[in-house]
Amino acid sequence: MKPFRRNVAIAIDGGGIRGVIVTKALSMLEKELNQPLHDVFRLTAGTSTGSIIAAGLASGLTAEHLNQMYLRLGREIFKKGFSTTFWFLFNHRYTQGPLEKALHTYFGDKTVGDVWKGDPPTDLILTTFDTVENRTRFIKSFKSKYKNWSLVDAVLASTAAPTYFPSIDGSFIDGGVGSYNNPCYLAAYEIQFILPWKFEETTLISIGTGRDPGNIKKGQVDHFLPIQYINPLLDAFIHSAADQQVDLVKKLFKKLDFRRFQVDMEAPIALDDDSQIPLLIRYGEQLGKMILNDNTDRAQRVIPAQMSSTKGLTSHRQTRKSDSPRASRSRTSPAPAHAARKR
Repeated sequence: MKPFRRNVAIAIDGGGIRGVIVTKALSMLEKELNQPLHDVFRLTAGTSTGSIIAAGLASGLTAEHLNQMYLRLGREIFKKGFSTTFWFLFNHRYTQGPLEKALHTYFGDKTVGDVWKGDPPTDLILTTFDTVENRTRFIKSFKSKYKNWSLVDAVLASTAAPTYFPSIDGSFIDGGVGSYNNPCYLAAYEIQFILPWKFEETTLISIGTGRDPGNIKKGQVDHFLPIQYINPLLDAFIHSAADQQVDLVKKLFKKLDFRRFQVDMEAPIALDDDSQIPLLIRYGEQLGKMILNDNTDRAQRVIPAQMSSTKGLTSHRQTRKSDSPRASRSRTSPAPAHAARKR
């Protein structure tokens, strides 16, 4: 494995119980580095199940602790019952009680802002979709707007997958509903416009939770009933958006040491299929070996067309708000031309 640069960030996709793949792979990385990953990653970004892992790393948990948490709690969180069998008659299949209890056990009473108060601080980014305002929200550890949110509530807001779990506060649902089930672009954006990091000194690790195989035969869709379109369409949206984020990072942030890792699954595994945990562990071992051998995802190895020009990008950037890590630097200096857009 190539050495990481001075600054290291990680972005983790959503995927429900398939988070086992990620935690197993990260536990292998942690063993190879011989140090807790909390001491390695100063920026962690996550969506849905990725938010659990990102928040766990930011709060000081080891990858092995997170892996054991997934293995122990999978069957408790996704306990099957009448509502899971006849899910189309209900608002959601599972209650949030078991997950909330588990998160309290591991995160305690920590707030989102607490992870920014560490020494050194960790920039945590979690995604959630606000159904009332009809937009994706980016919960960031340094922002005053979110610093007093409990870490548990922030993670629950990011993991509230429609039809699986109820919303949080009647508003917030899974962050993967929008374009950011893969949050690698959010992490790269944060590095470029918010954190005082140079791309030449930064490594960004992006980790997926398994790519479903294409298993629809030619002509099969012509016989689909409307309900049969739901899962194929969701898979198409999620995987297309994930690969798009990879392509954007590769095109727009070329000096960044960007590494995307993803494992191809032999058959689809549902977000709540805890019976597949043994197989998910094996996929995690495969993904871990890919990380240690720098065997990046094929989506990253697609060579993008050269952009004609990037010179015009800086002229349209808005003034950075004071509520950012960079704003803590001297306020007597002129405002930089490349300040961040409002998020």
